[in-house]
Amino acid sequence: MADQDPASESSSHLDKEIASLRKQATSLRKQLQIQCSTILSAASTSRLIQSASSSSSPTTGRRDQASHPTSKLGRRSTQQQAYMQQCIYRISAPVTSFKVRDPDPNAVDGGHVLGLRFEVMSRGQFLRPYYVMLNRPYAGSKHLRVHRHTVPPAVPLAGLAARHLPAPSSRGRGQDDAGAGQKLDRFVRTLRREIVRYHNRLGVSADLRRRLGLHGQSGQRALPNALVEVGIADIEAKQINLAWADDRTGRLVMNDDGKVVKFVVFGREGRDWEASGDIFTKDDSIEDVARKLEEYMEASVREDHD
Repeated sequence: MADQDPASESSSHLDKEIASLRKQATSLRKQLQIQCSTILSAASTSRLIQSASSSSSPTTGRRDQASHPTSKLGRRSTQQQAYMQQCIYRISAPVTSFKVRDPDPNAVDGGHVLGLRFEVMSRGQFLRPYYVMLNRPYAGSKHLRVHRHTVPPAVPLAGLAARHLPAPSSRGRGQDDAGAGQKLDRFVRTLRREIVRYHNRLGVSADLRRRLGLHGQSGQRALPNALVEVGIADIEAKQINLAWADDRTGRLVMNDDGKVVKFVVFGREGRDWEASGDIFTKDDSIEDVARKLEEYMEASVREDHD
């Protein structure tokens, strides 16, 4: 048994080094892609590639031209320019509309559906867009109704639709009212604002985990006063749950815009007023709370050593 312990420790150490090297390789690969995209996006780089391509020998065969480095750079530059144009369009037009046809032969209004596409960006990257499909199920009326959607449950879509896209009254049905009383533009603006707010609150939790060194970690710490878990506590992502290694728990409450409005800490004997006051005071931002959490943990570590 004594001979196996050093081998086991050596194997565990090698596994950790391999995992660390793989993580570094992934990070370096991502940085390389960013640097290449940045260089190809520059106008001066595009001019140099075009100049080199135009000055290449016209007598070269098509196969040689296709394998020429400038040709590869030209294709890569063209792809990058197309990608940049797409990103600019998605940034400048975060909500787009389109028409689709419901293949169901029994669909209302002949299967005509109005689609809305909502773009969302987080940490400099586009997320999967959300879709809302609208149709006109009321006979003789142009009033719209939400038919299908991919919006997360945390977003109050039903309430927004009831407020801005109300159903026609019984007296208005059967008349060409052109959707009177409905405000599609306000519905779209309000819905997108709620979607962005939701993702901002998700980002607050992720940023707090990164700031405290818990992103991608197992949550096991040797020190009793160290934070071991930070996670979302409700479906609307307005509350964040914190846990310490000494069995204390905390709850951070945010408003719709992701601003901290309340922070409490509970210990074995109930609410820890002293810790709550040390970590959060009125008008503190999430950055202030993260900084105070770091200082609180460092102070606890110094007390343990003393």
